[in-house]
Amino acid sequence: MNSLILDQLKRDKILDLLKTGKRIDGRALDEQRPLVIETGVIPKANGSARVKLGDTEIITGVKIQPDKPFPDLGDKGILICTAEILPLADPNAEPGPPNEEVIELARVVDRGIRETEMIDLHQLVLIENKSVIGMFIDSSVIDSGGNLFDACSYASVAGILSCSVPKYKIENEVPVLVEGVTSKPPIKTLPVSVTMARIGDYIVIDPTRDEESCMDARITITTNSDGNICAVQKGGSDGFTAEQLLRCSEMALTVGRKIRKQFEQLM
Repeated sequence: MNSLILDQLKRDKILDLLKTGKRIDGRALDEQRPLVIETGVIPKANGSARVKLGDTEIITGVKIQPDKPFPDLGDKGILICTAEILPLADPNAEPGPPNEEVIELARVVDRGIRETEMIDLHQLVLIENKSVIGMFIDSSVIDSGGNLFDACSYASVAGILSCSVPKYKIENEVPVLVEGVTSKPPIKTLPVSVTMARIGDYIVIDPTRDEESCMDARITITTNSDGNICAVQKGGSDGFTAEQLLRCSEMALTVGRKIRKQFEQLM
């Protein structure tokens, strides 16, 4: 049977269920899949986490080391998030340079952490304009079951919270590691991203792969601990009405508070 016909049949089935307030996996429209967070899964990393969000699984490692600051940000440390989808995680994933979807995934995770100012990057400066501490957060998708944005974001935040930041002293303007001395990262807030999809006239939170395959539009909203919206990413071929955007914002705040409590247990 033609794949377009199969996609349309899948969409029709999903819409029929949404009309009754249900979804293909039995959840309510505003219900997130179970979230499991485990830290310390990579012993050689400075911080690490494994996150399972339904059928989606992410492993994130954090590497911390001295580096040169960006030319226009000499008074701040470095924060870089990357992502990859392993071929075993998705039949459509291929080895090689990241495609546009993977680049977007990494940027959305990076923006959510950066724009909420989760980490006080000013405290990661060793010598202003010359030497800073860099935090490199690498996420690998082990199983792609939908909503990679939130799963990667949660794994990255959990990985940062589990970090031990090495101490460096300056000798002749060169950073030297102080053996056996570490500290916790300078955390200012806890970012939580919440992704929603619009399928027809219905908004569903934490979409599965099947729901993503037939959605009209997608939006990811990241909030901080004060309940402020700090980052937004819209995707998909269509858009949202003002009323739908307001509803998405309210759901992002509500779900964000629940997820944040899980993060607080890691601190």
